Amino acid sequence: MWKVRLLALLMAALASVAAAQSPADLKPTPPVPTSAPESPPAPASTLTKADVDTWLDGYMPYALQTGDIAGAVVVVVKDGQVLTQRGFGYADVKEKKPVDPAGTLFRPGSISKLFTWTAVMQQVQAGKLDLDRDVNDYLDYKIPPAFGKPITLRHIMTHTPGFEETAKYLLLTDPKLAKPLGEAMKRWVPTRIYAPGQIPAYSNYGASMAGYIVERVSGEPFAQYIQNHIFTPLGMQHSTFVQPLPANLAGGMSKGYQQASKEPQPFEIIDMSPAGALSATGADMAQFMIAHLAHGGPLLDKATAEQMYANANTPYPGLPAMGLGFYHEDRNGRRIVGHGGDTDVFHSDLHLFIDDGVGLYMSFNSAGREAAAHVLREHIFVDFTDRYFPQPKPELPTAPTAKEHARLMAGHYISSRGSETNFMRLFSLLGEAQIVANDDDTITVSALRNAAQVPKRWREVGPWLWQDAEGKERLAAVVKDGKVVMFSIGAYAPIIEFVPAPGSLNAGWITPVMAMALGVLALTALSWPVVALVRRRYRYTPGITGRALVLHRATRAAAWLVLVFVLGWGIMLSVINNGVDALDGRLDIWMRLMQLVLLATIAGTVAAIWNAYDIATRAGRRPWSIVWAVLVALSLVFLVWLAIDVKLLTLTLDF
Repeated sequence: MWKVRLLALLMAALASVAAAQSPADLKPTPPVPTSAPESPPAPASTLTKADVDTWLDGYMPYALQTGDIAGAVVVVVKDGQVLTQRGFGYADVKEKKPVDPAGTLFRPGSISKLFTWTAVMQQVQAGKLDLDRDVNDYLDYKIPPAFGKPITLRHIMTHTPGFEETAKYLLLTDPKLAKPLGEAMKRWVPTRIYAPGQIPAYSNYGASMAGYIVERVSGEPFAQYIQNHIFTPLGMQHSTFVQPLPANLAGGMSKGYQQASKEPQPFEIIDMSPAGALSATGADMAQFMIAHLAHGGPLLDKATAEQMYANANTPYPGLPAMGLGFYHEDRNGRRIVGHGGDTDVFHSDLHLFIDDGVGLYMSFNSAGREAAAHVLREHIFVDFTDRYFPQPKPELPTAPTAKEHARLMAGHYISSRGSETNFMRLFSLLGEAQIVANDDDTITVSALRNAAQVPKRWREVGPWLWQDAEGKERLAAVVKDGKVVMFSIGAYAPIIEFVPAPGSLNAGWITPVMAMALGVLALTALSWPVVALVRRRYRYTPGITGRALVLHRATRAAAWLVLVFVLGWGIMLSVINNGVDALDGRLDIWMRLMQLVLLATIAGTVAAIWNAYDIATRAGRRPWSIVWAVLVALSLVFLVWLAIDVKLLTLTLDF
């Protein structure tokens, strides 16, 4: 869903000026033309309960055990019926309570958004909402103007409203901190960093705003609206957006784990509930899939439902498009729409094979060892598609432009899903993706790795279109005037982009310079007490006095302040990485303390510059003393600039 966990934020990616398609265009992304021979697919297995169950029985138990995942639920529907619904592993490891697909509730994370988008389209169908109207017309607070264009629900449903990322109060474990939806939305309006409709950048705030708009125009609290207009019509009796869970459902809730071998985590409260607060059983999720596979079923009329599945935004001609809320995951010539979802501990995926009447849902109650759940759910989807809907894999030749295009792609990239006005800008720097042009004319992307955590090699098979070695994934780029504008992969293409890192965030030069600067200051800081002890041991009194002594000490103190500052932020980032619920305000006092340290460092930096000037202009100083004083001053200037640039010094603590 939002996975603000440090490593996930570090990876997010992709950007582009999206090219809109007609809502009537319901065709999957066409394959790249080729006259090359095709590899025959494996014969299709028959999609029956017996075959799926046999396949899952040979797949899931071993995967859960090796991945240190406590439990999972997998549901397959076909032709308006539940084909199979299976529970694997434990809902409670300590109590050895097995997962029951009909009775165990999981947290589907951002799959919740599909319920929010469905609610929006119900109100569109009722004539109460217009997808192309300024959202300010529906709100009781204002989205500040920017870029000369208003934000619309169509922008929000295609993740192009242009908001920066939000994280504070996103996931809580203390119910006392939770706010009603309207209050949560008004805590802080994130800055608009892209023009509406320009750059796909996944937005939890935008989705939550859509839910709040449904609440306002319907006159019903959001959770109650979903209960009345989606859960009840579909008979979803074990599902809710209410947090904490109502008493009649609480007993069925699965525990959530980072790893099955570790202690369970507290129930997660999603403050902006329309973005990810759903709790539901696998059996209930089956009913939701069946409704959408019936072109809306009792929820929407066919024409309205088809708008959700149609191509609404296509950033890259060779990659899947974005629908209204659903994103495309087209594979093997099939039109597939779906959504993924992540809380801190639950990880889920939903896939609808729209024209085949087939749906696949899975949810895991643990991240697993080395994020095993993420890898597993991707492989289940790909293997399910290849097993039941195989397609010949064309042996595509390498494009003649491979060498030149690999050279142009090489560089550092940051995610479009980032922040510009708060400390999370630091994540863009720490999590940059680097593209390297290889000797065999392929490219590797540091952030895109296989199950063995080895960077995949991508071979260009069409103009600005690459394919991985297994032929299962594609990467595409938008290039204008000989410069890369953005790139992305597969189903991520419509929601998150990689854009070239600006000079002020380019780790290619910042990282080595930062390492050298920290090295200089660490030596300076540590040498201060060492030299003092040596002088005391040998009763040596230096000739430095007065202003020169004050500047000398202030410079050394500034070096120590930098080390304290880096250590302080390192500890805070470690805490955040251990759980997003740490961003519930408890770190505010420590962030303010680090800002005071930074302000003191700025004063020390001024002293260091003065000290370097004083040493350089004082007669009789040795050259190495001058050089070192200048290096110390430059190191402080660089690190202070970097801290300010990544917004570690701000007036507010909104993020």
